[in-house]
Amino acid sequence: MGGSFGKCYDPSGSQFGIPTYPWRYAPKGLATRRQLRARGLRPGGQQIAAQVLRPRHRRGPLTAYLYRVDRAKPVRPMTPARWAALAKANLARRTCPTCRTDAGYVIPTSLGMCVPCAYPEDQRAA
Repeated sequence: MGGSFGKCYDPSGSQFGIPTYPWRYAPKGLATRRQLRARGLRPGGQQIAAQVLRPRHRRGPLTAYLYRVDRAKPVRPMTPARWAALAKANLARRTCPTCRTDAGYVIPTSLGMCVPCAYPEDQRAA
């Protein structure tokens, strides 16, 4: 193994404390949180089983933690109260604080208000 591949390969965990593999070389049976979620699973309180490292030039490596798929639990279903809370949060992101109307889109944080309130002179010309 040469170059950066060898620096990231530590299946015994002697160098990093947990088994470490290069990017895209994780063994079968281990998955990241996103990979678990795509399968409808969650870590379920288990400890990190391993990690994958992706070296980068002039910066620290990207790290992704791996969990055992056989110990993963199914994702909890959304309850009506959770759906209601999510709808309320999304409505708050769409409501303009200046004119108090639903903009129909998520208000850009760079503007802090809907586009017609941020640029009123452009709206009069149109």
